Amino acid sequence: MSQDFNQILQQYSGLLGRVAASYEANHHLRQELLQEISLAVWQSLATFKGDSSLLTYILRVAHNKAVSHVAYHAKYPRNDSYCEITHASESQTLNSESHMQQQQQINTLLDEVRKLPIQTRQIVTLSMEGLSYQDIAEVCGIQLSNVGVILNRSKKVIMEAMAHVR
Repeated sequence: MSQDFNQILQQYSGLLGRVAASYEANHHLRQELLQEISLAVWQSLATFKGDSSLLTYILRVAHNKAVSHVAYHAKYPRNDSYCEITHASESQTLNSESHMQQQQQINTLLDEVRKLPIQTRQIVTLSMEGLSYQDIAEVCGIQLSNVGVILNRSKKVIMEAMAHVR
């Protein structure tokens, strides 16, 4: 089982990292969330029955853990200046100007996604990962038609917010 888990973790580590990044801006809390997600995936694999694809199952577990993480940390005030310092130190390690601009655009996009309501954030994140509307509906437990409506509305909100940032 541990070898299977290690293979699964290796295969989906980038995806799980992106899920964590879409829910948590603070680097250290994001790493903590990623560990929580990994543990939740490991614990839940024993109950995986194959009713869905492994990808959608893992994403459902990851997003549920991320929602719990956000709810828990919403109870405690955070020092946003610490978050800004972390972003600044991460961006200082970048060398090329174009890479810095690209990273800034990614950070701005993630900041805007994090501002969305939890369910909308989940749907947008899954869409950014390339999941089909059907898979997104399955992971989120919503109607297929609602996926398109939520995505169209949220894309408009994100695009308008990013246009104001520029």
